[in-house]
Amino acid sequence: MEQQNTNVEFVTGEYEDKTVNKVITPKDIRTMAWRSLLLQASFNYERMQANGWLYTIMPGLRKIHKNENDLKKSMAMHLEFFNTHPFLVTFISGLILAMEESKERIDTIRAIKVSTMGPGGGIGDAVFWLTLLSICGGVGASFSLNGSWLGPVFFLVLFNVVHFALRFGLASYGYKMGISAIKSLKDQTRKLAHAASIVGLTVIGAMTASYVKLDSGLQLTRYVKGTAEPFVYTLQGSLIDPIMPALLPLLWTMFILWRIKKGSSPLRLVIMTVVFGLFCTLLPVVVKMAFGVDIIDPAVLDVRMGIETAAQAVGQ
Repeated sequence: MEQQNTNVEFVTGEYEDKTVNKVITPKDIRTMAWRSLLLQASFNYERMQANGWLYTIMPGLRKIHKNENDLKKSMAMHLEFFNTHPFLVTFISGLILAMEESKERIDTIRAIKVSTMGPGGGIGDAVFWLTLLSICGGVGASFSLNGSWLGPVFFLVLFNVVHFALRFGLASYGYKMGISAIKSLKDQTRKLAHAASIVGLTVIGAMTASYVKLDSGLQLTRYVKGTAEPFVYTLQGSLIDPIMPALLPLLWTMFILWRIKKGSSPLRLVIMTVVFGLFCTLLPVVVKMAFGVDIIDPAVLDVRMGIETAAQAVGQ
């Protein structure tokens, strides 16, 4: 039985046919962008997105390389390891297609492809997963919490409008800018990352204030001679809110973040949050039963203890 040679040989050098013709049209760019939707259809742990990458640019390569040997070299090179963000891949594919059309050296095309897939993955994660997904999901969740059915619809429409606009726009941008786009991207990367961080932190801060519920019901009652009603001081309304509204949710969020950085398991933190909530709920009940003192609003305490209030009795 003939033994199969499994050694990998990297294609290097120049193409045999160095004739440069402009054959890529806007329709080819749009076709490339549509095909990029299947980038991860044959994802594998050996070469990751390599098959989907070649499928994305294959129509363009067939129009560029009429020499059969050049087409084989190009296909072999593009089947090498490739992995980047699936939404920003069209910028790289447009850039590489422009270099293929210019019949650049195979080594140079490979170097540009490898050097851009890493930054593309990092920028894509920051823009799409950490920023766009948080904003669209947060706004959609707000609709749903208010009882509107537009929540999931708003999320899907807004997220995909931005997603497809960038996918097709970057494909054309990458092809038109060619190699010069790399320098432009490097110059703007720091500003883009800084802007994305500001937007992301703003969204996370707003979500913390809106969705993390932690209020203190502790109160101090003071009876003064000559007055019919006692003075009631609440920890939340009299002390915390004047200093900074939503201070307690922020402190709890920062505590959870600190524990995550220390290596605590998220599951353990969830269980700890539930236990802390039960403890704070039951503590006023225990104090009332043991010492007969109301440390929170008596109406709220009656509800927790299952005592029928006067208002409920009148309603019945």
